[in-house]
Amino acid sequence: MRIALVAGLVLLAGGVGLLAYRWYERPTTLTIAVGSLDGEAGKLVSAIAGNLAQSKAPVRLSLIQTPGPLESANAFASGKVDLAVVRGDVGDLSQAQAVIVLAHATVLIVAPPGAAISDIAELKRATIGVIGAEANQKLIKVLTDEYDLTRAGVTFKPLAPADARRALDAKDVRAILLVMPLTEKYLALLRNVFPHTGRAGPVVIAVESAGAIAEKERAYQSFDVPKGTLRGSPPIPADDVTTLQTSFYLVAQKKLGNDLIGDLTQSIMSARRDLLAELPALSQIATPDSDAGAYIPLHPGAAAFYEGTRESFLDRWGNAIFLAPMIAGGLASVLAAAWRFLRPLETKTRQEALDSLYALGPRIREAGREAELEAIEREIDHVLRTQRSQPVADDKAERAVTAVNVAAHRLENLIHDRRLHLASQQPDDAGS
Repeated sequence: MRIALVAGLVLLAGGVGLLAYRWYERPTTLTIAVGSLDGEAGKLVSAIAGNLAQSKAPVRLSLIQTPGPLESANAFASGKVDLAVVRGDVGDLSQAQAVIVLAHATVLIVAPPGAAISDIAELKRATIGVIGAEANQKLIKVLTDEYDLTRAGVTFKPLAPADARRALDAKDVRAILLVMPLTEKYLALLRNVFPHTGRAGPVVIAVESAGAIAEKERAYQSFDVPKGTLRGSPPIPADDVTTLQTSFYLVAQKKLGNDLIGDLTQSIMSARRDLLAELPALSQIATPDSDAGAYIPLHPGAAAFYEGTRESFLDRWGNAIFLAPMIAGGLASVLAAAWRFLRPLETKTRQEALDSLYALGPRIREAGREAELEAIEREIDHVLRTQRSQPVADDKAERAVTAVNVAAHRLENLIHDRRLHLASQQPDDAGS
């Protein structure tokens, strides 16, 4: 029974330890809202999530697909997801902290070949088709307020990407407004929208007040579209063109722990390295602005990773390492107690039994109460019972048994005499 009890306790402790280890080592899954008009953002995040699962990263991603960045920002602001891919100028990002910059997106206002417009201020009574109009409402308002486009008679018309070419051909719109990364994939799509006529090409309309807008609206930065971005020969645009730029961020809720987001950031950067050859778009991933006054503040966990200040193994587990010897000592004591508990009771040798019997003589002579004599008798009985269970192998052992019995008999006589003595003293005690 004792063996079964100790074995059960050991198995229970081992099971609890295993469960605690599995609980500590289990990956944390974070929900992430992601969406874009062309599905590219979802594709990139899905590839990263797959790499995290394959590499057994401590943090995993569960994708929540949305129609676009506005819906992702709304899901994040409502607290329905832990993470989101958002555009810096879309939605409520008051609770957001940046983890990585996925891409920079440039504001482009493009007119068909032959358009005699160089700056947005020159637009009069024109209709501008807006691709992704719902997500670009803030941008439309910013441009309208800066250039007083309402007074100039400029209107903005929502336009689906597939309808852009038809709207230009039918002259339903005079120019197209879109926000996109300047990567070859998106530039190729833009070239297909605008027809090529000899040496002429589409006209990129400048936002010359980009610097002033960026000072008022921190979601934007002034940016110069490099010469020849759309086409190299002849270069289109012919010179650098000033416009606005914003960024796509992976943001996290402020409530998420620093270690968790530090692990996430490190895992994403490792996944980027693994997937870069397969997905060149991941080359746009960059470190967010770490300044105290950044538009979207950097999450402290991500900042620790970028700055190389994450706690080392000793920093994180130093106390545990210090306490480990004391814990081990306590466990050793527990195991020693269990071992003693499991060991069978040691039976005294006949010599030890004889010595213990001899030691009872003085106690009998000094006993002052009947209860003490009864306790001594029980001790004698216990010694005799344990000695009876030992085998008698030879003459020497037989003589030892005889000596024990003789000693026990002598002690019984002493007890008898002591009882008579105590009984003779009772009348005297009563009389006194």
